Amino acid sequence: EDKEAIFDSVDTVRQCLSVFEPMLATMRVRADNMRRAASAGFINATDCADYLTAKGVPFRTAYRVTGELVAHCIAAGTTLEALPLADYRRFSDVFDEGVYAAIDLDACVRRRQSFGGTSPASVRAQIAAMRERLSL
Repeated sequence: EDKEAIFDSVDTVRQCLSVFEPMLATMRVRADNMRRAASAGFINATDCADYLTAKGVPFRTAYRVTGELVAHCIAAGTTLEALPLADYRRFSDVFDEGVYAAIDLDACVRRRQSFGGTSPASVRAQIAAMRERLSL
């Protein structure tokens, strides 16, 4: 009846959990692959746009310029990190060497300090909260 779906869901979650622990125990993290995927995915494009807005470029303009940069990178088979400053400056003369610090993947991760963010301190806090919640 109305509870059958709940029981099915509980069974599904239990089955998932039964394979999740052994998977985590044997999982290998390949940081180089993760970094390459993050770079190729333009995960730092928002940081590029934020860099422009911090320099006084209007929000919509900054995001349009960044979109054009990403399209240029895709067409050229490159990433924002590898793009020469001269190419950046073709899209906006506001760009200077500081853009590379703004789009650095490690810096992008560290900047996300809000609840659920990716900064190391945020992740440690989330892990501690979950351990406490699970009484580990």
